[in-house]
Amino acid sequence: RISISCLLPASWHFSISPVGCPRILNTTLRQIVVIGILAAAVSLLYYSLVVIRNKYGRAYRDKRFHRYLARVTDTEATDTNNPNLNYGIVVDCGSSGSRIFVYCWPRHNGNPHDLLDIKQMRDKNRKPVVMKIKPGISEFASSPEKVSDYISPLLSFAAEHVPRAKHKETPLYILCTAGMRILPESQQKAILEDLLTDIPVHFDFLFSDSHAEVISGKQEGVYAWIGINFVLGRFEHTDDEDEAIVEVHVPGGENKEAIFRKRTVGILDMGGVSTQIAYEVPKTVSFASSQQEEVAKNLLAEFNLGCDAHQTEHVYRVYVATFLGFGGNAARQRYEESLFTSTVLKNRLLGKQTGMTSDSPYLDPCLPLDAQDEIQQNGQIMYLRGTGDFNLCREIIQPFMNKTNETQTSLNGVYQPAVHFQNSEFYGFSEFYYCTEDVLRMGGDYNAAKFTKAAKDYCATKWSVLRERFDRGLYASHADLHRLKYQCFKSAWMYEVFHSGFSFPVSYSNLKTALQVYDKEVQWTLGAILYRTRFLPLRDIQQENFRGSHSHWRSFSFVYNHYLFFVCFLIVLLSILLYLLRLRRIHRRMLRNSSSPSLWIEEGIPPQKIAGPL
Repeated sequence: RISISCLLPASWHFSISPVGCPRILNTTLRQIVVIGILAAAVSLLYYSLVVIRNKYGRAYRDKRFHRYLARVTDTEATDTNNPNLNYGIVVDCGSSGSRIFVYCWPRHNGNPHDLLDIKQMRDKNRKPVVMKIKPGISEFASSPEKVSDYISPLLSFAAEHVPRAKHKETPLYILCTAGMRILPESQQKAILEDLLTDIPVHFDFLFSDSHAEVISGKQEGVYAWIGINFVLGRFEHTDDEDEAIVEVHVPGGENKEAIFRKRTVGILDMGGVSTQIAYEVPKTVSFASSQQEEVAKNLLAEFNLGCDAHQTEHVYRVYVATFLGFGGNAARQRYEESLFTSTVLKNRLLGKQTGMTSDSPYLDPCLPLDAQDEIQQNGQIMYLRGTGDFNLCREIIQPFMNKTNETQTSLNGVYQPAVHFQNSEFYGFSEFYYCTEDVLRMGGDYNAAKFTKAAKDYCATKWSVLRERFDRGLYASHADLHRLKYQCFKSAWMYEVFHSGFSFPVSYSNLKTALQVYDKEVQWTLGAILYRTRFLPLRDIQQENFRGSHSHWRSFSFVYNHYLFFVCFLIVLLSILLYLLRLRRIHRRMLRNSSSPSLWIEEGIPPQKIAGPL
């Protein structure tokens, strides 16, 4: 029997007799009530968790795909009226010309774990703010006083795009590369002095002595590695199990525990003259000898991308090596020089005239079948005709790798730390892309077996057929006859450099050849501005401390409010239950102190009927 009594607004009680209830309910009514309340509580808790998971799961997914979605907004014109937008300028002074790049980024979000979200500035027509002039800055070695006039059009171009009010806080970096490296130090210094003296007179950009320098090939490689990995989002923190992670032994922290973070990508870049490789070395390296250790110091770069020098989550150890003479065009030139020298020597020894006349050309396995070519040296001409033998071409060019028997070495016997092939990823640029895509039309994910078959078929195809396909426009739009003629050689060269030189196994499947990342060309200047502005977030973090903590409270309050509601709801249910049980106890005590019939008679209700409201 359940009885409810109340003194207000009038004295009354309500009672349910067990006569009208099934027996099962009478015997376990208390248990059923308790179970019902617990079921309601569990359902509410489940609902709360589902809502929270959906909200924060969506927020995490939004954060995870933010960089990918940003690829779309990256193509929008930069809002120069936004006062929270900052700007930075990098001038790449190369050997053939100088280019200026203007970058922009919003105010830092206040999280010391995140880097600045730097993007390339775009004008009103949504085109990148970039300008190039010729010749290279090294051409002014004999007249350094003209350098500032030479570079002035670039800076004026940038000044027109960066809002005037932002000029004084916009850092300007003038970084010189290959052309300047070959000049004597005195000429380098004279050129830089002219820039440091004259630029502050005519422009208000933030430009100090350390902002103009000649960078090494190692620095350039590191900047390129930073730029690629930043665009790919590899410096972001993640707890997603689907993301590839790597165990890292932080440089300088041998006594500390290893950390786990996103796996970065390595880069392979084969130009016309040189080939470069750069990748992270996550674990502490060992050396076979003290000489090897000394060499390694010049090839390993350790740096912190974070804004706090005491934090180690953005400390990276990167191996960077540049190999002059191993670019596609330079390799072909080396090959032809060797071919010419060896053929002339054999002709003298054997009394033959191989290659000296067009009627008896040298049979070159590295040219497409029946393709004709000439080598000119010392006033002599050597005639070539292709046989299109890809495997023989590979055998002939293998000695040009200059491999040694020492452990952990690559091209030219240069030290190379071990690559964890099972947990690594590489991007191949320039010739790696042109070799796979321009003619063979298989750029992207690299497969050694498929590439080898395609290269063999191409080399064995008659030159007349290749010309016909070219005339029909079956190859890439920028592929020319030079590409067609030397595709066979460059395919073999790329294959040997990758597999024999850098020792990547034939089964390696994590190489992607690309010209652009997310439909845009990534310059090393992006990595340079990222590295050189890495301490700027400290300023924003200090300004945003209160806002950051308030933002944290708001994100926490969603969870907090749901649990608070659940606790309050549970307390109310328990209070009602306890109140009902107490009333039942009181009513039973009253029944024991008086006879049942007299109670109902006093109230004027027949005892055989179920009690109802009075």
